[in-house]
Amino acid sequence: MKAMIYRRYGGPDVVTLANVPKPTPKPNEVLVRILATTVTTADWRARSLSMPGGFGLLGRLVFGLLGPRQPILGTELAGIIDAIGSAVTRFRVGDEVIAFAGGRFGCHAEYRAIAEDGMIAFKPANLSFEEAASLSFGAMNALPFLRDKARIRRGDHVLVVGASGAVGTAAVQIAKHIGAVVTGVTSTGNAALVQSIGADRVIDYTKVDFATTGGTWDIILDTTGTVPFKRCEMSLKPGGRLVAVQGSLGLWLGLGRPSRKSGKRVITGVAAPTPDDLRTIADLAAKGELKPVIDRAYPLADAAKAHAYVDTGRKRGSVVLRVAG
Repeated sequence: MKAMIYRRYGGPDVVTLANVPKPTPKPNEVLVRILATTVTTADWRARSLSMPGGFGLLGRLVFGLLGPRQPILGTELAGIIDAIGSAVTRFRVGDEVIAFAGGRFGCHAEYRAIAEDGMIAFKPANLSFEEAASLSFGAMNALPFLRDKARIRRGDHVLVVGASGAVGTAAVQIAKHIGAVVTGVTSTGNAALVQSIGADRVIDYTKVDFATTGGTWDIILDTTGTVPFKRCEMSLKPGGRLVAVQGSLGLWLGLGRPSRKSGKRVITGVAAPTPDDLRTIADLAAKGELKPVIDRAYPLADAAKAHAYVDTGRKRGSVVLRVAG
């Protein structure tokens, strides 16, 4: 099968088209013929080893000390089941599905095998394959951070910094679904987009710093790694939480955190989504409550161009790779 692979860390040019063995599903696995996938910030980090502050060595330990351990990138997909293992009962050949590989990657290819009880769900019928492929990365990060780590509640006031990215657009919509009052922080060109997906208010960071507006929030969700606690301390309500999706090693170690008596918290860590979360996300999309945002799409063979665009840091929502169809 065809796949986009990388054998060394570096810029977009390290991603090249190759022929690799087609997977054979194990008894508990399905084989998905991939029609669409995406290039995410996770792919960028794995390819370039551009990590949050202090995590450089950890990046090599995770992705491969001397070179990439997994040569095929891609965290999410949409496609059609091509074959099933002997023990599979939930899916049939021909079923349209979405799947989230996360840090196991492997979706920038024509086929991928996935465990039947893993991160796989039926594709929402109201979405194209390109739209469906762009659902999971952002939402599978936003949902656990908001629901499990921040303990978001109906009526909370939530600020999403980086509201036009893949995680940000999902976070705005998930927070609104839960019943929060949402403010999105983005640039001038993306303000209308963020408002269109449900934000109650939009702050244009090119014109004003949210921390100087006098506004206060129960949750500040930082998807960009640009909001230390010191910057936003006065913007958090009593008991407020700064949720650092891209927290530095210093934040993980507790540097710059508030005192316990302040009642405010800094929350870091990694998302821990479940297969049930993916089914929840698919259900929200099927009901029209979670809408994919696609910036642009490329053929699989042009994955290096897609990587170059993601490298600019200016993508809106997702960048899709068309694999087939």
